[in-house]
Amino acid sequence: MTKDPIISVIISTYNSVPWLEKTLWSYEHQIFRPFEIIIADDGSNQETADFIKSYQEQSSKPIIHIWHEDEGFQKSAILNKALMACNTDYVVMSDGDCIAREDFLQIHYERRQSGYFLSGGYYKLPMDISERIAEDDIATQRCFDLEWLKEQGLPPSYKNQKLTSGFVQAKVMENLTPTNASWNGHNSSGWLADLKAVNGFDERMQYGGQDRELGERLFNYGIKSKQIRYSAICLHLDHSRGYKNQDSIDKNKAIRKSTRNEKKDFTPYGIVKNDETTTEL
Repeated sequence: MTKDPIISVIISTYNSVPWLEKTLWSYEHQIFRPFEIIIADDGSNQETADFIKSYQEQSSKPIIHIWHEDEGFQKSAILNKALMACNTDYVVMSDGDCIAREDFLQIHYERRQSGYFLSGGYYKLPMDISERIAEDDIATQRCFDLEWLKEQGLPPSYKNQKLTSGFVQAKVMENLTPTNASWNGHNSSGWLADLKAVNGFDERMQYGGQDRELGERLFNYGIKSKQIRYSAICLHLDHSRGYKNQDSIDKNKAIRKSTRNEKKDFTPYGIVKNDETTTEL
C-alpha cells in the first residue's frame, strides 16, 4: 500500500464496470508508484459500488470512492467533490474508459512545473478491440503495440504515430502540433492549488466542453500549459454517449464564450458556492 502518495489520480466513471476495471488494471502497472486513486462516480448503481469495494481490498493502491445520487449528467459536480478528496498537491485527471500506458504517470510527474498545467490526448480504439483487451494485454503492455493492434484489426491511420513515437520524436511532435494545449478531462494534470483558485469545474455545465472551460479559466488566472499528447499515452475504449444533447452543448458554448470574452478566472458555480448560486443550480 502506498503510504505517502505524491499524485492524486482522479478517474471519472458512470455504470461501466468492464471499462473501469480495465482502466484500474492499467494503474497497477505504472512505473511511477506513489499515487492514490480517487474514483469520481457520477451516480452509478450498486454493481459499481460492489466492484470498487472488492477492488479496493485487492489493490496495492489507496482507492477512494466518491459518489453522489444519479441526477443525470453531473460530471462537473462529482469532479469537484473528487478534487476536495485529494490528499496530494498535484492532480492527474482521466476517465474510467482510458487505459494508461505504464509511463503515463511518470510523464505527468516529470513534466509538472509550477505555473503550468499539462495537456494530454488519447488514442481511440474501435469497439471490437476495446472489448477484446484483457488483463494480460495490459500487464504485458502489448495493447499499446501498434503491430499487435493491427493484428486485432486496427485500421491504418495517421493517428497511429501516437503509439510509435519515441521520446525524442514525441517531444518534437508536441512542439510542432497545431492542437491547442487545452485542459482535456481524459488526460491532463495540474496543481491542486491552481484548480481550487479558479473554483474547480462550473457545475452549470453538463456534457460538452466543461473541461476546456476550466482550462480557459486557468489561462485567465495566469497559468500556462504544456503539450504532452504524444508522450503521456492512454487508449480510449469505445462507448455510446447517450448523455450527449445539443441543448447542453449550446449552453456550455455560451458559458465558455462568456469566460473567454470577460476573461473570467473564477466561477461562482464551482467548488465553493453561495446561497444564490446554490439555488440557481
